[in-house]
Order: sequence, then structure tokens, then C-alpha cells
Amino acid sequence: MRRGLLTAQVDELARIALTAARAAAAYIRAARPAGRVAAAQTKSSPTDPVTLIDQAAEKLIRESIGAERPHDGFLGEEGGGTAGSSGVVWVVDPIDGTVNFMYGIGAYAVSIGAEIDGTVEAGCIVNAVTGEEYTAVRGAGAFARTGDGAPARLAAQSPPSLSHALVGTGFNYVVDIRLHQARAVTALLAHVRDIRRNGSAALDLCAVAEGRLDAYVEQGLKPWDLAAGGLIARESGVRLAGLGADPDERLTIAAPEPIAEEFFRLVRTCGF
Repeated sequence: MRRGLLTAQVDELARIALTAARAAAAYIRAARPAGRVAAAQTKSSPTDPVTLIDQAAEKLIRESIGAERPHDGFLGEEGGGTAGSSGVVWVVDPIDGTVNFMYGIGAYAVSIGAEIDGTVEAGCIVNAVTGEEYTAVRGAGAFARTGDGAPARLAAQSPPSLSHALVGTGFNYVVDIRLHQARAVTALLAHVRDIRRNGSAALDLCAVAEGRLDAYVEQGLKPWDLAAGGLIARESGVRLAGLGADPDERLTIAAPEPIAEEFFRLVRTCGF
């Protein structure tokens, strides 16, 4: 059990994260123009975009957190890393699902995780379109909140068998990696109910946590894709792994405990 001082600190980090995420989501909704949004630049490939609103939202989050926690570190998808002296690092994706955002597809979110000495202790994800909020504190459960309702505790649901599992996935922006993933997904399709590709890793992990998906597999996730969503999933009863025990950029697999081992073996056999 945590010492009282650490518990209070983590609860405060959770509050700061949610305040910043709400403000960023509100900004994104207000700033997005009608129609398609243009990319300001690209990252890993010509189809991996960044918009000016991504950059502005991350700046807003940095300023919001920095006003209360000036000595913390910061790792953002758009602005890179800043060292701190407190042992706390904020891991931030200002718009997870940027392509959805650009095209006006309603699945993109603000994701903020707070690490203490390398372990994600608190996190939140706010769907910038719907306003749905997902939060978690390590060891204290995960919760979802819609509208003005009270937060509801999340408990992952398991399908009756792996053959009935609805599985979320995503594809890399680098063509050679994407083609490899396509072959692996083709092999996976013979063993599960179906595949969904929603375009936001953070929201996919939340979907497994609340039972909108039964499992999830993806390659290429960065720390900001995984920090908050991974914590929310774990705190709902979802097990995460990679090629080994821990998820990472090479492979992230997530499933409720009753089907986890069987799903993990299947994913690895399919060649992810």
C-alpha cells in the first residue's frame, strides 16, 4: 500500500492531468475549423501528419501543468522532452488520432500520463469530440465519465471464447511495416470475431477497458500512445504484454485476463 504522502501526491497529479486535458479538449473543439484540416508538417512518413492545432494544444498542456508543477519533466509527442528535477514526468499526446482529427472522424483524444520514477501512476484520456473522460490512478481503479454523470468504475469484459473476440488494431505509417502488419492481421482474422481499426490507440485501450473491444494489438506505439491508456486498461482488469512481459514500441497486446494468454499466443503466432 502506498504511503500517505505518495497517495496525496498521485491524487494531485491526477487532478492536474484532468484539468489540463479538459482545457486542451475544449480548445481543440473550438479551434477546429469546418472541413478538412491541413497538416503543418509530417513525422515518420509523408502520411504521418502534425497540425498547428496539435502543436498549440500541447503548448497549452505544458503551460497548464507547468504553472502548478514547474520542476517536473515533460515528454510530448510534438515538442519532445524536457528534463525535470522532481522525479515526475508528464507523458502527453495532445491529439491521439490526428488523421481522424484532420478528416473530421469523431475519434481523437487528449492523453496525459504522469510517471513517478518511470512508473505511470496517474492518467487521463478525454475524447475531444464527445467529452467522454477516462481516468485511472495506479492501484485505485479506472473510471469513465460521460456528460455530467458521476464517474463509473470500469471492469473489462471477456468474450465467451477467443473466436468471439472483437479485436482493435492499427497500422504503421511506414509502408514496409504496414504491409507486414497486414499479413499478420490477415492471419489473425481466421481466429477472432472481427477486426476494428478506429485510429486512436489511446481510445482503443479505453475501449478494451470498458468492453467496447475484447482485445487489442498494435505495433509502433510510442510512450505517449501507451502511458495513460495502458494504465486505464490495467486498472480495469486488462492484461498488457509485448513480445515479452511488457508492452513496448515493438508490440503491444491487451486483453482481459480470461483470454489473455490464449490471445497473446495467437498474436505472436500470427507474426506481429
